[in-house]
Amino acid sequence: MNESQTRRRAPAMSAEQRRAMIVTAALPLVIEYGPLVTTAKIARAAGIGEGTIFRVFTDKEALLAACLEEALRPDDTVAHLEGIALDQPLRSRLMEAAEVMRGYMNRIGDVAGALASVGKTARISDAEDMEGGRRQREEGLAAPRAALAALLEPDRDVLRLEPERLADLFQLMLMSAGRLVASQPLDDEELVDLFLNGAVTSGGDERGGAG
Repeated sequence: MNESQTRRRAPAMSAEQRRAMIVTAALPLVIEYGPLVTTAKIARAAGIGEGTIFRVFTDKEALLAACLEEALRPDDTVAHLEGIALDQPLRSRLMEAAEVMRGYMNRIGDVAGALASVGKTARISDAEDMEGGRRQREEGLAAPRAALAALLEPDRDVLRLEPERLADLFQLMLMSAGRLVASQPLDDEELVDLFLNGAVTSGGDERGGAG
């Protein structure tokens, strides 16, 4: 066997490893081109032949569904949340958490938005088990919510509600912050300040309750 033949031989991969490699290469292309991205373009980005894609995916629609599923996976997000130092002030912890969670939600929005541009997500969803889809979405939210609760736990004694309930609220605020249309979306600093201090300034609740 000569040197060029040795160089061309790809390392052995399991089908699952090859699927993951193809999805990783496809994700930025899906965001850029939406469902119009070709399998040939994805294959070039992955450094494989186009036929290799169809050894692990039945068709392009299955590949796009896998891309959406990967965008929903919270593993990296949870790992980043769990890596936030607990010995820093609560505000600092939440600022870091907000940045991490916003990146996760932006990734989901980018992929889902790209596929929805021509209705592809609807067709993918129709082909999937709806109960399984709901379960997957809930699992995708549950793991980051638990990691957020762990970030709140060191301050349990001064919290008005249980860390788990506050983590749920913080997650909902993050999910809603970018959807404000009547005004500028809340940035992370504004959101964390509102979460920690509420809607009124010091003494404002007494004034609002008067009369």
